[in-house]
Parts: sequence; C-alpha cells; structure tokens
Amino acid sequence: MALKMRFLYYSKKAKMKALAEAVKAEFELSQNYNAIDVIPPAYSCENERLVILAISGNDLDDMVARFCRELDKKKAQNVALLIDGSAKLQDATLAVLKETGTNVIDNVKTVKFGGLPFLGGKLNDEEKADLLGWAHEVVDSIK
Repeated sequence: MALKMRFLYYSKKAKMKALAEAVKAEFELSQNYNAIDVIPPAYSCENERLVILAISGNDLDDMVARFCRELDKKKAQNVALLIDGSAKLQDATLAVLKETGTNVIDNVKTVKFGGLPFLGGKLNDEEKADLLGWAHEVVDSIK
C-alpha cells in the first residue's frame, strides 16, 4: 500500500513546483489524489501519514502560519519541512508546527533556489538527486 503523503508548497519559484512534481513521480503518488498543492491547499489534509511543507521566504507569512497551526495529528501524523529562505523562517515555522502536537521530522532541508521566480524552473540532476534523497530519508524515518 502506498504511503498517504502530500507535498504542499508556498513559493512563486518554479523550481518548487518542479520539486513537487519530482516527489510525486518518485513516490508514485496517485493521479486521483491531490498529492501536490499550494498552501493553503484546495482540499484539506485528513489522516495524512506525511505532509512535506516546502516554503520560500524570509519571514513566516500569516496565511502559512494559520495553515500550520491547523496541522494537528488528525490531519497529519508527520510533517517534514523544506525551507528556501532564512533561518528566521525555519525557526518560526518549526515553532508553530511544534505547538500542534504533530510529529515534526527533525531532518529539516534547507535550499537556496536563487534567481527570478519565473526563470529556471527546472531542477538540475544534482539538485533533484539531493532533494529526492532527503525525501527518501524522511519517508524511511517514519516507516
């Protein structure tokens, strides 16, 4: 049985959507299931085994903070975090998530997707291998 997993992102950077698509393909997430979406997602999380949150920025946006406050154990048993931004963003997001009671995976991934949001939407092979390797570590840690 496939892992009930979602990849949600908050970013205008095309590489973040490319990463979401790569994770969806790598883990063979169902086409009928809303496996990837933006934050806040069109369909709420419900009994997810893993939610990967990928967030870009320097500060935690209020809308993202509100969404994270709702990710309790009923909605997401485990939450993994991928940050494209500042340490301040990472710390603020972790603080909000830890208030909810869900299991926050210690293995936080930080990346620096530079450039203009509408350019460079393709992950190079090294970035893709690194990020998918991290995703496998996260999935293996909850099995």
